Amino acid sequence: MNLDSHRARPFVVSRFDDPSDSCGTTLAPNEVHVWHRHLGVRSKEQEYYRLLLSPDETARAQRFRFESDRNNFVVARGTLRELLGRYLAIPPKELRFSYSTFGRPSVADLSATTAFDFNVSHSGEVALMAFSIGRHIGIDVEKVRQDFTTGEIADRFFSFAECTALRGLSEDQRHAAFFRCWTRKEAFIKALGEGLSHPLDRFDVSLDPNTPAALLATRPDSNEAQRWELSDIELPGHYVAALAVSKSL
Repeated sequence: MNLDSHRARPFVVSRFDDPSDSCGTTLAPNEVHVWHRHLGVRSKEQEYYRLLLSPDETARAQRFRFESDRNNFVVARGTLRELLGRYLAIPPKELRFSYSTFGRPSVADLSATTAFDFNVSHSGEVALMAFSIGRHIGIDVEKVRQDFTTGEIADRFFSFAECTALRGLSEDQRHAAFFRCWTRKEAFIKALGEGLSHPLDRFDVSLDPNTPAALLATRPDSNEAQRWELSDIELPGHYVAALAVSKSL
């Protein structure tokens, strides 16, 4: 199904909810695919994905303290390999990754003219994976938690405009608004490829419940905001997610 298909856009976002489905892995230029993966699978399926991982990925999985986190990493990474294998016609186990200075993965040995981009995020038992040709993309999903004070984190990381907007909401709206803001900001900096090295207070995103997702302002280059579009991704349960897409490479 299309996300926000009622809005005129220079690209199309399609969403797929079952990575085991063999359809939907042909990308047209300027198209973005988003896959939703539930990570709580049976042990037999976990073992299948574990066998797809490289030695360094297996080592990363073992560094997680809790078994549930190890299993979630294995399923998320294995699913990523499975989907990349379909898009690129490469056996999943043979895929090799390279990493930017900021830790952003890309598929090694791809031609520079391919213009293929992907991004992945997981939280709790949900993973989202985005794929595109001809667009820079970033995606973020967060499980909405009630066990920490969002106001302190917002004051530390959000921009002045975002903090002002957050304080202007009613108390019962602020918690959800914080997570909307956080996922939109994370999606944008992941699309930039800079991660948290990019100061979160250097740009403003919308967070009001009655306002569509948008990159409102960027600093010091005020024109940067015009080169991106943000979208929310609706998920079941206590999760919020956002997608950032460049209007061109």
